[in-house]
Amino acid sequence: MPAETPGTGTTRPRRPAEFREALAQTQRFTQSRIDRILGIVVGTGSAVIGIQALVGALSTPAGHSAWHTILLIVVLGTLLMMCVALITSRAVRVFAAIFAGVFPIATVLWPLAADRSTTVDEQPWLWFLINVGTVAAVFCMPLAGQIVWAFLLPLLYGAMRLTLLPLTPATVLDVALDSAFAIILASVLIVVGWILRSLAASIDSGREGAVRSFAQAAAADAVEKERVAVAALMHDSVLAALIAAERAETDRERTLAVAMAREALTRLANVDQEVGEGPDAPIPAGVVGAELEATVHRLSPDAGVSQRIEPDARSVPGRVARALHLAAAQAVTNSVEHAGAANLRVSFHADRAGLAITVADDGPGFEATRVAEDRLGIRASIIARVAAVAGAATVDSDASGTTVSIRWQESS
Repeated sequence: MPAETPGTGTTRPRRPAEFREALAQTQRFTQSRIDRILGIVVGTGSAVIGIQALVGALSTPAGHSAWHTILLIVVLGTLLMMCVALITSRAVRVFAAIFAGVFPIATVLWPLAADRSTTVDEQPWLWFLINVGTVAAVFCMPLAGQIVWAFLLPLLYGAMRLTLLPLTPATVLDVALDSAFAIILASVLIVVGWILRSLAASIDSGREGAVRSFAQAAAADAVEKERVAVAALMHDSVLAALIAAERAETDRERTLAVAMAREALTRLANVDQEVGEGPDAPIPAGVVGAELEATVHRLSPDAGVSQRIEPDARSVPGRVARALHLAAAQAVTNSVEHAGAANLRVSFHADRAGLAITVADDGPGFEATRVAEDRLGIRASIIARVAAVAGAATVDSDASGTTVSIRWQESS
């Protein structure tokens, strides 16, 4: 709902922060759902393959029962934890990384537990889990690591398999074919996963762009509505201030008229800002200069900035510091946009009396009388903003360049 502008009794539209929240939520909308679907499918499939491996392990004789039992418990136990993590979408990367790391170690140790009387026609239980190890790498490794695992696990299995079989040409050929088949299947799984994730990232990118465009349009609409509201408000505020000034007879009435005029100027100057005046706590002059220098370098990295802060320089009220800072930033922005920041230089001077800021460039300049009435970059964002805090701002421009002088002195 619209928020009430302090001290005016009127409403102003809120900035569309909800659109920024929606934008953050859309950045991984499709990717998270693709990962969720892949987790359920891969977790369920891995569990079925794990049961198949368990049946194969229990139906074949073991060479060393203790080693066989240990490997079976470790491999299938980590596989079970990974399947649960995938199905529930909890700690997927952690448990996938555990299984992806345990499986090659178990493959190296497998000859210690295997029956050496096995034949090439009998597939060991580890054979069923080779590609499960590759899929685990897909969920916990970058693409380069996935490719390494797609080749490492089948080749490692083939090497360990040959240590248990007689080295004949037929045996080597059969094991090589098994390893090649595993590599091909692993490559297909990696490509499928990469394609799905790339498509999801592309969809999320398009959705993010659409939401961002909508948010910008909504923000522009809100600002335009606020400008219209402030324009109507300014008419009443200025008229009331003029009437109060004309009827003022006592010091209190004159002070009230000045306050009303200053409030109207402040609202006009801050019409394009998303924030209010903020706290009025004193700010040291050095902090004001440092913040101004950071802003200038952000707007124009090549601009020259000089500071001179006298030892007796006083702190300035927060609203004054913000007004002078915003006015100087607007002057720098104007120089960048209209003069190309030609030899842009900014000077900041603080002494016991107050602050002085000068923004100058060597651009083509402009004629103040030819500036359109609806362009508030100078009138509102610089002159009116500084006047609202009892300061003074002047703009001098000709063919040789433009100089904006901002001065604020502390009232005695």
